Amino acid sequence: MKKALVVDDSKAIRQIERKYLEELGFYVLEAENGEEALQILKENSDLDLILLDWHMPIMNGYEFLKKMRENSAYSHIKVMMVTTENQQKSVIDAIMAGANEYLMKPFDKEMLETKIRYLLEGF
Repeated sequence: MKKALVVDDSKAIRQIERKYLEELGFYVLEAENGEEALQILKENSDLDLILLDWHMPIMNGYEFLKKMRENSAYSHIKVMMVTTENQQKSVIDAIMAGANEYLMKPFDKEMLETKIRYLLEGF
C-alpha cells in the first residue's frame, strides 16, 4: 500500500485530501505544519508522496521542503505543493527547492488524481 503525508494547517483541506488519497488506495498521515511533518517524516521514511501547503504557522511548506531535501534518505519521496500561492516566483522557488509538482487551490479530485498518477507512475 502506498503511503502519503498531507501537510496543511487547514483541517478541512487535510480531510478533503485524505479522502481523495484513500480513494486512490493510500494510507494517509497528517500534519498541520512543517515542524510536525518533519517529526512524522523521521518515523515514516517509507512515504511515497507528500501533499504540502505553503502557508502554515511554525514552519511553512517551503522551509519544510528545503529541510527535507537536505536528507538524501528522503530523496525518493515525491512532493506536490498544494497551495493558494500562485506567484510565478513561488512556483519556481518550490521546484528549485525540490518540489516535484505544483497544484493550485482550489482543485478538484480529477486534477489531484491526474497529478498524483503522473508523479508516481509517470504516464
